[in-house]
Amino acid sequence: MVNKTILDNGVRIISEYMPHVHSVSIGIWVANGSRHERREHNGVAHFIEHLMFKGTEQRSALDIAREIDSVGGVLNAFTSREYVCYYAKVLDKFLPKTIDLLADIFLNSVFDSEEIEKERKVILQEINMLEDTPDDYVHDLFHRSFWRGHPLGLSILGSVESIEGLSRDAIITHLREKYRSDDIIIAVAGNVRHDELLSLVDGLFGQVPTGSGRDICHLPAYEKQVEVVEKDLEQVHICLGTKAFPQNHPRRFEVYLVNTLLGGSMSSRLFQEIRERLGLAYSVYSYVVSHTDAGSLVVYAGTSPAKLDDVLDIAFAELKRLKTELVPFTELESAKEQIKGNIYLSLESSDNRMTKLAKNEIYFGRYIPIHELTDGFDSVTSQGVLELAGEIFDERYLTLALMGKVDSAAFDVSRLAL
Repeated sequence: MVNKTILDNGVRIISEYMPHVHSVSIGIWVANGSRHERREHNGVAHFIEHLMFKGTEQRSALDIAREIDSVGGVLNAFTSREYVCYYAKVLDKFLPKTIDLLADIFLNSVFDSEEIEKERKVILQEINMLEDTPDDYVHDLFHRSFWRGHPLGLSILGSVESIEGLSRDAIITHLREKYRSDDIIIAVAGNVRHDELLSLVDGLFGQVPTGSGRDICHLPAYEKQVEVVEKDLEQVHICLGTKAFPQNHPRRFEVYLVNTLLGGSMSSRLFQEIRERLGLAYSVYSYVVSHTDAGSLVVYAGTSPAKLDDVLDIAFAELKRLKTELVPFTELESAKEQIKGNIYLSLESSDNRMTKLAKNEIYFGRYIPIHELTDGFDSVTSQGVLELAGEIFDERYLTLALMGKVDSAAFDVSRLAL
């Protein structure tokens, strides 16, 4: 059973009762991420996420770590382009203690100047680590190019320049502007009753300042483009992508099925052709990124410089095949069952159910029951997949990002042809 309560100041409390588990997962979600930052302060949302664990008026950073460890729980956080989440997972009997800890972190962190400088060094190392990991960094490169000039193209981590330039005043100002009640969702799933939850959180989170800190962004523009970073690597890392749809788009089911068919599993067309049949890559896959107002579908592969052209030719051929040939019934049905199976299996844990509650609220403003998801996938036809692929696999929207031993002069937009 799912329940929702809106506190007087606008903070939303959503819970799902799971009587068959012994755990409770709780997340404090702020619907403000890197896309809502000022360009000169890029990375500040992620910086704040780090600093929330560095001490409050009552607890030191060590106190926080010891308290969650003493109950065998998990305490962590993450930042995305559209939200930040602070979460914990504990045994149900420790929920009151955990809510007190999370609330203290979220509401009373002191942002000590010395801790800011320490964490600045940590984040700069995190940026360096990303740049030293090309199979991760190429995705940042792709999105920077694909969303060029748009806030979605900003790095979640920020740049060395922006992180070095962030003052304590800028950090505190961002916190006060963005951490407002209308953008805060407390999502809880597990062995807890909603009325019990309300008694624990109302007196704590009722003090959150009212209003919203989200800026309205213009819709991104799409244009065909190539970006090459020449680097002395054993492999060339490839990201090839096109536009997709927002999270709440009515054709989102077709997008996810196209992704599953293309590169979303070991039985997908790209995996079978590039890795299994020809042995051209160890890692090859595709994925969908969906935001409130836009989205992308991206193909990744890592291959040797000598085989780069072969891998690209296969990728382009498979995109073209999806937009020109009907997907066989059995292949489409298998993709549907794979997605539905993944959904059901993921929801056996309280943390995944907690995440679903929050994302449903952020993107749909309501809880989406499982049957609505499975019915949506079941309704997709081969003709619908063909039409969808024809719409998004348009060379006008293609972006190609390459990193490795590549001659940038050999690649221009003329290579992006379907």
